[in-house]
Amino acid sequence: MDMYSIIMLVVMIALFYFLMIRPENKRKKAAQDMRDALKKGDNITTIGGLKGKVVAISDDSVVFETSEDRVRIEIAKWGISSNDTAAAAAAAAAAEKKNAKAAKTEAETKVEE
Repeated sequence: MDMYSIIMLVVMIALFYFLMIRPENKRKKAAQDMRDALKKGDNITTIGGLKGKVVAISDDSVVFETSEDRVRIEIAKWGISSNDTAAAAAAAAAAEKKNAKAAKTEAETKVEE
């Protein structure tokens, strides 16, 4: 019975790692990669909900404009929630891929008829 307890403990730890810790580390890495890939002109959203266009970037902070009145705000990079420009480009690429796949399927269907 003692060996069974040890095996169950190891299984529980492995399960905890693969269901809780690993996905969180992946999310953190993706968020850091997104923040490192920022460039001037990108539209961003902060964790506070502010939206704007990036005008300057340093190692640990970002300056962005929030409106046509040229209101500039400087925040720490970790305060950026999403890069809306990159997200829109990724969505457009996914839609294009989906449309191409649908067109290919439609062409194959016409050939069979």
